[in-house]
Amino acid sequence: MSMVRKVSAHRKGDTREILRKLVSSSRKYWPSFVVSTILLLGSVVFVVIAPTYLKAMTDEIADNAVSRTIDIPYVAKIGSLLAAFYVGSALFGYAANFIITAATQKYSRDLREAIAAKINRIPLRYFDSHATGDTLSRLTNDVDQIATSLQQAAGMLIQSLLTLAAVLIAMFVTSWRMALTVMISLPLMALFMLMILKLAQPQFIKRQELIGKVDGVVEENFSGQIVIKCFDAAERVNTAFEKDNHQLQETMVKAQFFGGLMMPIMNFISYFVYAAVCIAGGLFLNAKLGVTMGTITAFLVYVNLFQSPLSQIAQGLNTLQTAAAASKRVFSFLNEGELAPEKTSKRLFLDENGHESLKGAVDFENVHFGYDEGREIIHGFSCHVKPGSKVAIVGPTGAGKTTMVNLLMRFYEINSGSIKIDGVPIKDMSRAEIHDIFGMVLQDTWMFEGSMRENIVYNTEGRTKADVQEVCQEANINHFIDVLPDGLDCHVDAGSNISGGQKQLITIARAMLRRSPLMILDEATSNVDTRTEELIQQAMDKLTKGRTSFVIAHRLSTIKNADLILVMNEGAIVEQGNHETLMAKNGFYASLYNSQFAFM
Repeated sequence: MSMVRKVSAHRKGDTREILRKLVSSSRKYWPSFVVSTILLLGSVVFVVIAPTYLKAMTDEIADNAVSRTIDIPYVAKIGSLLAAFYVGSALFGYAANFIITAATQKYSRDLREAIAAKINRIPLRYFDSHATGDTLSRLTNDVDQIATSLQQAAGMLIQSLLTLAAVLIAMFVTSWRMALTVMISLPLMALFMLMILKLAQPQFIKRQELIGKVDGVVEENFSGQIVIKCFDAAERVNTAFEKDNHQLQETMVKAQFFGGLMMPIMNFISYFVYAAVCIAGGLFLNAKLGVTMGTITAFLVYVNLFQSPLSQIAQGLNTLQTAAAASKRVFSFLNEGELAPEKTSKRLFLDENGHESLKGAVDFENVHFGYDEGREIIHGFSCHVKPGSKVAIVGPTGAGKTTMVNLLMRFYEINSGSIKIDGVPIKDMSRAEIHDIFGMVLQDTWMFEGSMRENIVYNTEGRTKADVQEVCQEANINHFIDVLPDGLDCHVDAGSNISGGQKQLITIARAMLRRSPLMILDEATSNVDTRTEELIQQAMDKLTKGRTSFVIAHRLSTIKNADLILVMNEGAIVEQGNHETLMAKNGFYASLYNSQFAFM
């Protein structure tokens, strides 16, 4: 039902606005369309002039066939002219279509670049509420659909409109009586066109929505294959997918059915008009009203030239419906709200030599935040962190630990309150500077296609081979790197046979190499075994020494040496202090700590 409501809402007035945006956003390519229009005009002129010479050639043959006095050189000359006209028309048409194709493909490239740039400007909350597959579908399928539809529709509509106007003029110049005979088809064609477009439009819109939905389901199922197999849920997943896929299939059939009605109906009307031209032409010829056999022959060509543009206009409008449906999804993404504008692009913590001059004091002052309006999850959070301190944030799942880190990194904007670094509110700092002064290791590991060295050095400049070797030693991955083919130059990607623990170690090495003045470790040791955890812990102690660091950990044994432990529950700090102090209180932290050893 929700899908039907979306389609209805769109049908009531969005299409014109979307097509207007489509035309406006392609403004830089208008010169290409002007040039192609001129070329198409030349193509149309050749085609429309040709029946006039065909009429003359037919009259010459018809008038002199019985007496066998046909002027063969004259007929050959006209035949040569006709061949030249049609060749010229084809060349002009090919050049025009080439220019339109190039322009539409460049426009689709611009759309992809705009979407890719937009992804980096929209807040993370967008991705919290939209499936990854649906977003990818907008970038690939919808943009391709726009390019293909415009490529087909633009040239078709321009040429058809020019042809229609030229043929109408030529018909009335040749014989106004015969022209009126042909014109009887216009009301019929207009009526059928409107009916088919009205039926087809909502189906094309719904089809694009369902393609995005199915793409999202496919992406989710592929990325969750291990879970699906572990829980033997393949049958259930396939059943759910088949339901969505069947709905998409039904919608595509309906869209193609209504869209496919156009040509058969137009052909039927064309045959009807052919018959009308023959009958009327015979009557006019018999009544000697200025109609000859050449006139009838010319009008049979004109009928085809007249009917084809109408059919192509209808088909072009049908194609534009597909472009409009895809454009709605693309422009909807491009119109999403962006991150709050930066107050400054200047770096605030650079000394006279261009080096970071941070001490590392961090203050949370009465911070309130909620992912959704009306549902606050951080309630008046306040805390002072001294420079160089190692701060552990602990608490049960959903307490707000990772949320606090996301706010510190300005991945989300706080509702009220203030977060300061060395007394400077982070809202007055550029996001680029905030992200540069923090090194970060997340629970979710991430690797991209490239060499192992490129994965470790990722976007960190000015590091030598010796620096890379050093962090590999500190992160305890040197023994793993050494056994790889080509060592640090070994080619890897997200699908490489690298364990979760090894990927975690690589992300830790990546953060180590960055040497940022502040560190965030979000469950950084969650994917390593106990022995490796101990070695990583030693490396982390070296890494965080003298740096302000925030450590989120469920294994409380790993943060016993933290200078300050913030115990969170339901979005607020319920206890704070070091390990010994909190254990002595025998409160919430002691309960969490003891529960981890209750069954050991």
